[in-house]
Amino acid sequence: MNVHEFQAKQLFGKFGVPVPRGRDVWTTAEAEDAAAHIGFPLILRPS
Repeated sequence: MNVHEFQAKQLFGKFGVPVPRGRDVWTTAEAEDAAAHIGFPLILRPS
């Protein structure tokens, strides 16, 4: 089975497996908004 990360998270959630919250961001403003929504601590992972 070959699935993307977002698909795996959806599948895990469907079966009650806990997954970390996350967002894709492209700007500093989006990163600040995501941090406010997700809360701290958080991990910023550049792609």
